Amino acid sequence: MSNEYEAVILGAGNAGLAAAGAARAAGQRVLVVEGRDVGGVCPLRGCVPKKVLVAAAQTLDAIARAGTHEIEVGPATLNWSRLINRKRTFVDGVPEEFEKSLANRGIDLVRGKARFVGPQEIAVAGDRYVSEKIIVATGSTPRSLPIPGAEHLMTSDGLLELSSLPNSVVFVGAGVIAFEFAHVLARAGTRVTLLEVAPRVLPAFDSEAAEQIAVATRDLGVRIETGVAIDRVAARGEGYAVHFQHAGEKTSASAEIAVNGAGRVADLTGLDLVAAGITLERGGIELDEYLRSVENPNVFFAGDAIPGRPQLSPLATYEGNVVGHNLAHEKLQAVKYGHQPAAVYTVPSLATVGLTEEAATDAGSEFEVRTNDMREWRSARTHAETTAWAKVLIERGSNRILGAHLVGHGAEETIHTFALAIEKGFTASDIASRVYAYPTFHSDLKFLV
Repeated sequence: MSNEYEAVILGAGNAGLAAAGAARAAGQRVLVVEGRDVGGVCPLRGCVPKKVLVAAAQTLDAIARAGTHEIEVGPATLNWSRLINRKRTFVDGVPEEFEKSLANRGIDLVRGKARFVGPQEIAVAGDRYVSEKIIVATGSTPRSLPIPGAEHLMTSDGLLELSSLPNSVVFVGAGVIAFEFAHVLARAGTRVTLLEVAPRVLPAFDSEAAEQIAVATRDLGVRIETGVAIDRVAARGEGYAVHFQHAGEKTSASAEIAVNGAGRVADLTGLDLVAAGITLERGGIELDEYLRSVENPNVFFAGDAIPGRPQLSPLATYEGNVVGHNLAHEKLQAVKYGHQPAAVYTVPSLATVGLTEEAATDAGSEFEVRTNDMREWRSARTHAETTAWAKVLIERGSNRILGAHLVGHGAEETIHTFALAIEKGFTASDIASRVYAYPTFHSDLKFLV
């Protein structure tokens, strides 16, 4: 294997694999470097396995509401170890499939942790590789928490491998992942506590939508504390105690397992970007519209490795395809993000696209807010839903949709209609005048605008 390439990709997740495929399809000689299993977070430790657990929680939720449908059933019990085994059937063969795909396309793969040793050169396990272009697609890693005893905290990776259901779990940080796991664990019978430093939960989402989820979560028996200051994590008996301050008082939350629920950040550890002439300023990297480093245009960034960007697997794949194209073509493609929908896979789910009310106000937009509590609507009552809520922002004058925020059954599916409307400039009238299959959740859209 020669050590000179036209394209070297650091990371074999969504972004890295997309970039490698695009570059190879354009005839480039490509090397992929990966220190863990090929596939990345989404198919192995994130989206896919997590959704298997969420599907179980949705089923437990449906069983709990069976009486409303005049169905008599006994208490449901989740067999956790068998659920984890089912999850593994979605995951275990994935790395091998990706490795075969790389080999079949003539893409070289090297195992190990890469670091820059020059503007166009990397080192992996003592070997050096030179490339015309290098893509940093190293993905994300759990956010490091600067608190005493942080070494006691399990990550979401560990939760997905638990062989038995814990009696109790405390999450330090109440991010998206923490909420999603809380809904799974609480329905399975685990006592769950969420501790959040911010004054409210899910601060990246519309505040009222986030509060809808907070209420639904507390209704499950989950304890949520916001505005806390974490002091330390300590071993206590068979589990752990998280000591924190809340409203000026010192207290603690004990559980069998303590989990880092503060989310994930770009994984740039050990890359030695300075050797490539790239500096991290206030945790960020200056990129141009082609995702090239401004300081070193031979180095591109894609996916979760870009600090501060939304960590969404479809976005990572899109960016990987863009930089893969740009490696091999003189006419470069600029990234055009449009309006990417996002979801929190709680039960009920939260989905959002476009501007929040707070962001629209900060941008100086003039808009109307149309909020609906749909619990008494036929669609929600038919499915015995206890949470059904929507907020839509409509620009004054143009009547265009600026943002949509949904909480309830199928929100993560319905949101795509609003995403398309925002992307294409559809008006509220365009949505309201459509003929929808009835009765469906989509047929409610005309009454939300």
